[in-house]
Amino acid sequence: MPDQTNILAGSALVVTSINPPNAVMTALRDGARDSGVRFVIIGDTKSPADFKLDGSEFLSVDAQRATGLKSAILCPTRHYARKNIGYLLAIQGGAPLIIETDDDNYPRPAFFGTRDRAQKASVVAAQGWANLYRYFSDVPIWPRGLPLDTVNAPLAEFETLTSTTVDCPIQQGLADENPDVDAIYRLLFPLPQNFRADRRVALAPGAWCPFNSQNTTWWPETYPLLYLPAYCSFRMTDIWRSFVAHRIASANNWHILFHESTVWQERNEHSLMRDFADEVPGYLNNARIREILDALTLPAGAARIPDNLRSCYLALIDAGFIGREEIVLLDAWLEDLAAMAK
Repeated sequence: MPDQTNILAGSALVVTSINPPNAVMTALRDGARDSGVRFVIIGDTKSPADFKLDGSEFLSVDAQRATGLKSAILCPTRHYARKNIGYLLAIQGGAPLIIETDDDNYPRPAFFGTRDRAQKASVVAAQGWANLYRYFSDVPIWPRGLPLDTVNAPLAEFETLTSTTVDCPIQQGLADENPDVDAIYRLLFPLPQNFRADRRVALAPGAWCPFNSQNTTWWPETYPLLYLPAYCSFRMTDIWRSFVAHRIASANNWHILFHESTVWQERNEHSLMRDFADEVPGYLNNARIREILDALTLPAGAARIPDNLRSCYLALIDAGFIGREEIVLLDAWLEDLAAMAK
């Protein structure tokens, strides 16, 4: 198991925003600066033309295209998937870790703390879906992207899980106050909600729980899996990315860690009914997507990840869940990564 502990210096923090500098981004900038972390902010066509936050690197769409990255040219504007350009710039700069969040997540001090790839955690080994939020809360709650018919499915008691040290090159931190839940939850149940901070849970290969892009840490072997698809529902882009990452992580015998909240969210303005409409493709198809990905034969090894990534997305394109235009954008991503490796 790789023994990789990082005190963050030299790592990269990636955010995308269409807003002027706010209190969250200032707090992220302060923490990044104090920790020696590169702070990359990816703008879009709606971002302020005069955006300026000392201690950060803000890239307008024009600046992104000037990088020469194929992804920066081909990625649609007004889309969260432009965050891909930020990941690529972090990779190009040799970041030993990539951390991502959003411009409405306030960091707690632990957000800029040491990251360990090897984690002692309670392991969920049962195959299929697991509502991991239930291990961190006593109230009914589930993560965005979890199939609704599995929200209350039987789950092993926490005390019966095996606690051991496992390799976790993808780590999902939770978010307090306004956690990442779907529109149905927001329409029906009370917020804010906070999670308990005394547990860490790892998904073994074959166990599934959606993870998001709000508080996530990635180690270099997993960098190709950062890719966010653009030709799908906006509310599913990071969720379906997580499903692809799950499948390829399983092929490599990696675990995916869920850990205590190191951010709290003061959520940007949303239309809950529009969010609901954008989440319908997930409500209807997430279980089927897992079945399709599980049925693929994927070889192990970091060198096989680009081909495995392409196989996963082609399967989702052929099933009609993602637009066929996606393969052009994915190939640009893989070409950009390959060029950096030379």
